[in-house]
Amino acid sequence: MPDAPAPKTGKQKLWDATKLIIKIAVTSALLYYVFSKVPVEKVKYRLLHANYWWMAVALLTFFASMVVSAWRLLSFFKSINLRLDPRFNMRLYMLGLFYNFLLPGGIGGDGYKIWLLNKRYKLPAKKMFWAILFDRLSGLWAIGFIICTLIIFIPQIDVHLAIPGGIFLGGTAIYYFVAYKFFREYTKYFFQAHAKAILVQGLQVLCIIFVLLGQDFDGKFAPYLLSFLVSALAAVVPITIGGAGARETIFTQLSGIFNMDVGLAVFLSISFYIISLLVALTGVYYVIRTSRLEEGLPSIEEHDEEEETKPATN
Repeated sequence: MPDAPAPKTGKQKLWDATKLIIKIAVTSALLYYVFSKVPVEKVKYRLLHANYWWMAVALLTFFASMVVSAWRLLSFFKSINLRLDPRFNMRLYMLGLFYNFLLPGGIGGDGYKIWLLNKRYKLPAKKMFWAILFDRLSGLWAIGFIICTLIIFIPQIDVHLAIPGGIFLGGTAIYYFVAYKFFREYTKYFFQAHAKAILVQGLQVLCIIFVLLGQDFDGKFAPYLLSFLVSALAAVVPITIGGAGARETIFTQLSGIFNMDVGLAVFLSISFYIISLLVALTGVYYVIRTSRLEEGLPSIEEHDEEEETKPATN
């Protein structure tokens, strides 16, 4: 393992603590608002009487989405000639997920990945930052794509599909133009990575469907799925702990617009949080057993020799 990162200064520690306090406060305020609208007992009843076979399938589906997500990240790393062993990449991805989800006031998962890969492979941290950022952007793009698809199934949204479709296609064109013009290196596997992004979000939508089936739901799925995707966009803003509170608030607000059962809507959000938490917890293994993270990898010297012997590619 590479040397540990330099200790944080007092100012950095203070800022981390301040961010954590703010996130706890915002999360608490949002959850208080949600449960002032939806009795906790209703959500608790649904959780205790869920079909846990369907919940287990939902858990496995979400984990599968994380596997595909790690695979997607490899496409952007490959764009900057960082060819990671898929097993190491998956381990590092799960460790990063743990850091992002459970240590919101400390080291971030993306920051740790950049630090470790910079130490091991000597690539500029800036390059890895942009690769990870484009990976995140591809996920947001995929959410937008699926939202546009779902709109046609929701009668409460009285708008012709051509309008959101046109906005999405126009935004996609601008997105690709800017990426190709100013970040061309990261567009080598652009379409491949974005196809993977659709698969990631599709699996997470499927996860929500399985949670609904676990409640013997036989109504219209589209409003709940659309609300889930909109809440996913809200959860991207790093003002709460793991998206908690933000997702539930969005579900609560949209339940009135789309005529959803608000108790079921909040239950969906909390269930997804619990599923995400359980999957993120698998990353703690590599915190406890740090030596296993890079197990089986060639030494840095062997890796450098291997890269030097590879033919140059455009």
